[in-house]
Amino acid sequence: MDYNIKLPAKKAMFLVATSFVFSVATKAQQQVQLEAIKANTNTAKLQELANSFKKEYQITTQRIATQKLVGGLEATRMEKDGTVVALNGFGQDGTPLYYTTHADMTANICRADALYADGFLNANIDGTGMKVGVWDAGVALTSHKEFGGRVSNADNTTEIDNHTTMVTGNIVAAGIDSKARGVAYGAEALTHSWSRDKVEVAEAAAEGLLVSNHSYGITSSQVPDWYFGAYIKVSQDWDKIMYNAPYYLMVAAAGNAQNSFDNATPNYGKTQDGFDLLLGFTTAKNNLVVAGVDARIGNDGTVKKANVSGYSSYGPTDDGRIKPDLAGNGTMVYTTGSASNNAYKTAMGTSMAAPGVTGSLILLQQYHESLYGNFMKAATLKGLALHTADDIENPGPDYKIGWGLINTAKAAKVLQSVDYSSVVKELTLTSGETKTFVYDSNGVDPLMVSVSWTDPESGVVNRGTLNEMKAALVNDIDVRVTKNGETYFPWKLNPAKASEPATKGDNTVDPFEKIEIENASGSYAITISHKGTLMHGAQDVSLIVSGVAVSSCKLEAPKGLDLSQVAATGVSVKWDALSEDNLYEVQYKAADEMQWSTLSTWEAEIALENLASGTKYEVKVQSVCTANIASGYSETITFVFQGDATQAEQPEVRKTSDNIDLVVYPNPAVNYLEVNTKMSKDAQYSIINTAGGTIKNGNANNTIDVTNLESGIYIILVQDYEGTKSTKFYKS
Repeated sequence: MDYNIKLPAKKAMFLVATSFVFSVATKAQQQVQLEAIKANTNTAKLQELANSFKKEYQITTQRIATQKLVGGLEATRMEKDGTVVALNGFGQDGTPLYYTTHADMTANICRADALYADGFLNANIDGTGMKVGVWDAGVALTSHKEFGGRVSNADNTTEIDNHTTMVTGNIVAAGIDSKARGVAYGAEALTHSWSRDKVEVAEAAAEGLLVSNHSYGITSSQVPDWYFGAYIKVSQDWDKIMYNAPYYLMVAAAGNAQNSFDNATPNYGKTQDGFDLLLGFTTAKNNLVVAGVDARIGNDGTVKKANVSGYSSYGPTDDGRIKPDLAGNGTMVYTTGSASNNAYKTAMGTSMAAPGVTGSLILLQQYHESLYGNFMKAATLKGLALHTADDIENPGPDYKIGWGLINTAKAAKVLQSVDYSSVVKELTLTSGETKTFVYDSNGVDPLMVSVSWTDPESGVVNRGTLNEMKAALVNDIDVRVTKNGETYFPWKLNPAKASEPATKGDNTVDPFEKIEIENASGSYAITISHKGTLMHGAQDVSLIVSGVAVSSCKLEAPKGLDLSQVAATGVSVKWDALSEDNLYEVQYKAADEMQWSTLSTWEAEIALENLASGTKYEVKVQSVCTANIASGYSETITFVFQGDATQAEQPEVRKTSDNIDLVVYPNPAVNYLEVNTKMSKDAQYSIINTAGGTIKNGNANNTIDVTNLESGIYIILVQDYEGTKSTKFYKS
């Protein structure tokens, strides 16, 4: 898909537009969308993989039974803290591979609440209609009061598992106990046992599954050192699934082995340094691996504290890829338990961090579908999450928490701002092809350019070589940004210096690349190319760009609204023009009516026809930059229609009341603004610029998004039944 429709092509964008609609309908996972996903999924290959995995599962099951009887091998055990450890297979070298859950018994800081009905985006996104897969030690307690019939036992497993119930609640719990509300609290969860995970995921992905959560992995204490960081057969198998199902994304917990001392020969540093502890599918290329942090977010949505958790497993992979990919909050998470239908637990670990990220990704897919009518490919979704993550500590990625702490609100703003200040493109690059795009920086935000792709599985897997550095990357895509002869390179890490900050240069190992340019100004060329020959002759690539001015549209409420002409049956109204890329939406109605009539125009004047003599009318206008970005309405003008004698009335002086004590915070504001005053649920706010134009309005009880306001001083008015009160704030 190509969202980057230049606004000068006005007719293509708003030819039949008669209304700018802020609310979005929840139509997620409609059959037409599932069919579109299936049409772009290699279902035949996935079925072939599922059949292969079934045969592998049958052989493994028989081998486990034989080893249990003959060799006395323990198949399953439960630790004192409730952790499940189960034999789930054998490595190609014969090593028994035990799976274990990644939570230690003890809300998510992902900013997903921005998408809720009461969030600052007013998007009404909560996961309703979406489905998420959960694979774990068993199935969730489906009858728990928090699930309300939205959680199912998808593979008829008899084992009801506490860990699965906690993970599932972290994603979809309704919030009957508000502290336990899941991130995507309206979504459905399909829970499964991990014993046949590859078989079931391949089949589910063929049917359109978008995201699944895997808060488990190979037990680190029972494998030889060469397994750590290695790209092994299980890594390859999961990459095969994701490459053939381009809309499906696996989310995996990084593990809790940081202080295990289980890897005596890490690829960097000493054992106690905690590097090189990723195992199994966490070393795959195409999934999203989640580390744990202890984080705190301020009222303005910015990170106030984010420390790498003392349990979270570090990378790198043996070939130096940036894993984990990003972090979620895994500390003291209160969620559902399986002891009863009313049980709750508090837990920590990457098991708890991963489902918060999974829920956020489901919400982003739902939001994208509500805005654009389709779902993102997995590479776009993953790339968006990495592109917008909050950088922690040193600039750039690291091998502890990847690209930073997930920021769902920031990701949603990128989606909302497409065609205005961001670009999201899904491209196909053929062998030998180079694609170039030119954009202007918006001069306010850093220019950030990312490319993300789902890479074919590597044909070479590690079968026993300690710290094998051969790159698993198959199709090496490159992105560069140039201006006036200067070339900007993406971030990269050096596994030989794993504890040192990231540098910039040619990244030859990661299927995601990101370039950041601070204090960008002017025009930049973005070039996407590749090295060598592309496997299968082509590679799908997602391009994500933020901090650009896609058009010259000005996000300002028009000023100077007034009557320009009067006639026997109607009037014309005019206002000060902003730019040729601004669409204007005019609303008018009789003063005693509730419903506004809406007209759209590219000109700074419009005629209102067939008006009733003697009737008082109200008129207001706003600027529209994209289908999802508008300025908010201007001040309203009024007039009594009297044919050729019609004149605009002088605006009423607002009544003010000292009974309203008005405080707004934070002040200065960066992204969000909160109103703190005694007010009714109906109280309305208006933000007015120094020229007197109303540039934003809405319910004063909601968090106010000021991200797109230019830096400067503004007045905020809060109008309630007792009157109106105003104060100033500064947008930085």
